[in-house]
Amino acid sequence: MAIRKSTMQEQVAAAIAAIEPNDRPVVTFHTISGPSPWLMSQLGLIGQLFIKYYFVTLTHRVVTVHRASRMSNRPQELVHVIPIDQARASISDVNRATLWSSLKFQFPGEPKVTRLNIGRYWRNELDTFVNALFSGGPAVPPQGQPYPPQQAQPYPPQAPAYPQPGQPGANPYQS
Repeated sequence: MAIRKSTMQEQVAAAIAAIEPNDRPVVTFHTISGPSPWLMSQLGLIGQLFIKYYFVTLTHRVVTVHRASRMSNRPQELVHVIPIDQARASISDVNRATLWSSLKFQFPGEPKVTRLNIGRYWRNELDTFVNALFSGGPAVPPQGQPYPPQQAQPYPPQAPAYPQPGQPGANPYQS
């Protein structure tokens, strides 16, 4: 069972390398979906039925979302591979808070926006993810404040253009 952050990040990096050896993670964080974690904790085992665990990873080419095991915190199947430009347009309502930060992510092919809750343990990775994805800058908002709206800038500048879905080679993570 992976408990240390570095171990979990290494496992996700290995899962990405097994699928696409030429892509490397920039940042990875662990998250849970669903309504407020405070509400889910009050519901006990019933609340656990509404929660899904994920690893979200920004690489130099795409944003990947792996389902995470409830018991071992290991990455399981790859759920989504999202081009960086599409990921920028799919993320909204990023809120950095003291214990539970959150963001809303419109996953491809899903009708509703998914709220992702990020625990304090992973908050630095969330900051890195948001800054690298949207601005490339190191600025972090004051505690409890939402991120200011920013102009999207390409990250990294030397990243190759990602083909549009449906074109040959559009998804480098497919076998």
